[in-house]
Order: sequence, then C-alpha cells, then structure tokens
Amino acid sequence: MISVATWNINSVRLRLPIVEKYLAHHAPDILCLQEIKCEESKFPAEALAAMGYTHQAVSGQKGYHGVATVSRVPIREVTRHDWQANGEARHVGVEVVGKDMFVDNVYIPAGGDEPDREINAKFGQKLDFLERMTRWADALDAPTLIVGDFNIAPLESDVWNHKQLLKVVSHTPLEVETLKRFQDAHGWHDIGREHIRDPERYYSWWSYRSPDWRKNDRGRRLDHMWASGPLAKQATAHRVLEEARDWEKPSDHVPLITEFDI
Repeated sequence: MISVATWNINSVRLRLPIVEKYLAHHAPDILCLQEIKCEESKFPAEALAAMGYTHQAVSGQKGYHGVATVSRVPIREVTRHDWQANGEARHVGVEVVGKDMFVDNVYIPAGGDEPDREINAKFGQKLDFLERMTRWADALDAPTLIVGDFNIAPLESDVWNHKQLLKVVSHTPLEVETLKRFQDAHGWHDIGREHIRDPERYYSWWSYRSPDWRKNDRGRRLDHMWASGPLAKQATAHRVLEEARDWEKPSDHVPLITEFDI
C-alpha cells in the first residue's frame, strides 16, 4: 500500500504547525504541497525530515507559487516543467523508487478575475498553461498520478451554485472544456469522482472572505488527483479532510488523500 496526499498550503512556513499536525495524525506516505511561497533554501526541510519525510523535491521561489513533494518512501525528482513559460515554480515530478509510479505535483494559475484573455492576460496564461500540460500528457507512457491545485471546478456538483458561477473564473465553460482536453489527452481518471460520485457534493476550497465557511458552504473543488488507467485501478480509497479548514491559521484549501494497493 502507498498513500499520496495533496494540499495547497498557502505558505508552508506560516502554516508549518498544521502541516505537522496533518502528518502526525494522517501520515500519508507522500505529501504534495502547492503554493509554498518560499525559495528552496527557506523551505522547512529539517522540520519535515524530523517527522520522517526525509525524501524531498522542492521547486520554490520568493513569496509566490512554489511546489514541494515530501515523502517517507524513496522518491527521485525527474522533471520540472515550465508550463507557465515564464520561470514560475509551478511543477515538480518525481518517480517513486521501486514502484511503477510517477507523481506530478502542479499548481495551475488561478487566472485572474475576468474570463476573457483579451482583457485579462492572466486568464490567457492559464489556458496556455493547460495547453502545454495537454501536449505533455499526450506523450505520457508511464503510470502517472498528477495532483494539485488545478484551479478549476469542472462539474456542477463541484461548486456551491453552478448557475451563479458559470461566468466566474474556475467554473467557466471554456476552462472546463480546456481541462477536458487535458483529461482526454492521456485518458486520466478523476480519482476523487470515482470515489465520491457525482452529483454528491465535493469541495476542497472555501474563500477566506466567507465569515462562516461551514454554515455558508460556498465551496469549490479546485484540488484534484488524477491517475493513468492502470494506476487508477489500484486506488482503494480517497478522502477529503474538510475539518482542516477549521484548524488554527488554516489554508483556504484542505487536503485530499488517495490510497493505492501497490
């Protein structure tokens, strides 16, 4: 068995106590973090190694973005793709040593506020990022798990109100169509939705702007775990830890975890 978790932590140094809490209580074999917001030299490598996560692949930058994969089992960094085409730290890929499994950790751009690339360059960058990912996926020939903050909630049941969010970046038809092309390029299986079936409610993000996130429950499923077909068949369980949104100084995202019989 091997377990993999993903979590947009929104500053790993600021939220190190809840990362340690999560690792102590849930102990995934591999944890993929997004939006670590620090350079590699500032990453809390020693603190996480002290908890048994001695194998680490970190791609960071000062103050923004950044991804890190830490593991209790041996991993080997194999790729860092610049799908943003501007040097931002948004991807790191590892091979799980001794297992027929690769884990790609990605932080797709949010895309700004206006779903129109003519007036919002960030939205265009998001779509282009996804197109570069799609070309990569089309050439994949290894059992791969891609996880992270996709910043897209594709299904109606992935958002608190489908009609109200149709023109809101993260749930627009254009983003959903673009993400579907990425999915089809490799035949990715949406692990979350194979275990938490549509139309069941399934969210991983709640805005800090909501005064009572649990009562209002205006969530979106922005975080995903997708697998190649053979790997997806080995997924035995998947969970979302909503209670983490109530922890002290929480991220606006919560962790997802999948267990594989490998």
